[in-house]
Amino acid sequence: MTEQMNAPVRDGILFVISGPAGSGKGTVVKLLTERHPDIHLSVSATTRNPRPGEVHGVQYFFITKEEFEDRLKKDAILEHTVYCDNYYGTPRDAVEASLASGHDMILEIEVDGAMQIKRKVPGTVAIMLVPPDGETLEARLRGRGTETEEVILRRMARAREEIGLMGDYDYVVVNGNGEAEQCADDIYEIIMAEHRRVCRNGAIREGFFKN
Repeated sequence: MTEQMNAPVRDGILFVISGPAGSGKGTVVKLLTERHPDIHLSVSATTRNPRPGEVHGVQYFFITKEEFEDRLKKDAILEHTVYCDNYYGTPRDAVEASLASGHDMILEIEVDGAMQIKRKVPGTVAIMLVPPDGETLEARLRGRGTETEEVILRRMARAREEIGLMGDYDYVVVNGNGEAEQCADDIYEIIMAEHRRVCRNGAIREGFFKN
């Protein structure tokens, strides 16, 4: 749980955070989980080989293609995608264990995966993180200085598709330049508000009068 409350222990809430490349998802999520370590960050599973410095269970769970496909057959992966001939996905067991222990969990995933999660896990809260406008997004992508013009144009085209799906999300948070800390605070306020929804607090009403 993210806050002490005078109520029985409840399951945690699953939060999905998505946004276009350049929206600052990684920075904001890192700040949020560092400030509130009781909020867990999901670790994805992948079939690609570890890169230098990567540790199993930290950056990813590194598993074989056969194991991943076996988990898919058993519905043990909540969402998945294929990129460069490798599987990437969210293990069901780790998510369910975290939520059952009363901890909120964040999935930092793309739009397609977010919609898969919302279909499979009732009560999931989807948050879209966006820059103030398209010009800011393009400036951030170009400011990296690491991507070709072709890649930048492809990312901008994908961003148009992702922004077009904003209506499928529950919240939108704007991450302006230099506002990552405020953005993390805004998301934490959403987390707190979700815990106070009446539909999540039936135990308070049911247990209010002891007789």
